[in-house]
Amino acid sequence: MLATNGIQLLTPRHWKDYELIDCGDFEKLERFGDVVLIRPEPQAVWPKALPEAEWVKRHDIRFKGRSATSGDWIKKNPRLPDRWYIGYNNGDVDIKLRLALTSFKHVGVFPEQAVNWDYISETVNSFQIKQPKVLNLFAYTGGASLVSRAAGADTTHVDSIKQVITWANENRELSGLSDIRWMVEDALKFVKRELKRGNRYNGIILDPPAYGHGPKGEKWKLEDHIADMMRDVVQLLDPEEHFLILNTYSLGFSAVIVENLVKMAKPEVQNLETGELYLEAAMGNKLPLGVFGKFRKLAATQTPPSYSP
Repeated sequence: MLATNGIQLLTPRHWKDYELIDCGDFEKLERFGDVVLIRPEPQAVWPKALPEAEWVKRHDIRFKGRSATSGDWIKKNPRLPDRWYIGYNNGDVDIKLRLALTSFKHVGVFPEQAVNWDYISETVNSFQIKQPKVLNLFAYTGGASLVSRAAGADTTHVDSIKQVITWANENRELSGLSDIRWMVEDALKFVKRELKRGNRYNGIILDPPAYGHGPKGEKWKLEDHIADMMRDVVQLLDPEEHFLILNTYSLGFSAVIVENLVKMAKPEVQNLETGELYLEAAMGNKLPLGVFGKFRKLAATQTPPSYSP
């Protein structure tokens, strides 16, 4: 972990099935299991550390964009599969993930999120309550949901896209887990309904996109809706034991903005940590991939875990 002016800089330390090899010239060279990909990366504005010939030699599949939002995967060997599998084990939890080549350059996992997965599993294991309740909003293919469930939490997974939830459920089966509650819902509407129902959670995870749509066409724009969302979600937290993670990818958001959002929604917040997630390449360069804010409250008799990503 690095730190500057109180802002943490965190990168995963437990990935065996993932490696960022190099990044630069608006691309990244990365290994998922045995498959090496080249994908666009708008934040890699510096030159590549390795020569282009080395990138060409090492990669298996390269993404070529047709537009700002879609493109095609070019395989060196046409027999390479469109789907494959990787695992993640941090010593507390062991999960499996199915990866796939999508037209949006994504493959089904954001590796930097492993930092948050470690925080989730450590915190859930530190709670005194026997089966804490965790809510994962904008939950995508379910990495954080799997970790929460594997750590013993009663887990609710909310995403607006049915096909993505189907993918997350496949990851649950691969991981040998059961009883995750799947909700194809607009996240903001779901939270407001939970408030009316009087439900409470010991953990809430938010990983909202910059833009998105609910299942009925509801529009989500991060800067327009995140303050409203934060005001509501903090009211869902159990008063005795809880944690909250807010993660954002928007290029216009800084850790200071996230800090302000959390403090305005919950002025009495304690143990607030803010910072930036990054991936460190084997060549030594660092790729920033989002900012976070997180806090937790344990029972009065509990000693906070010594979190070390």
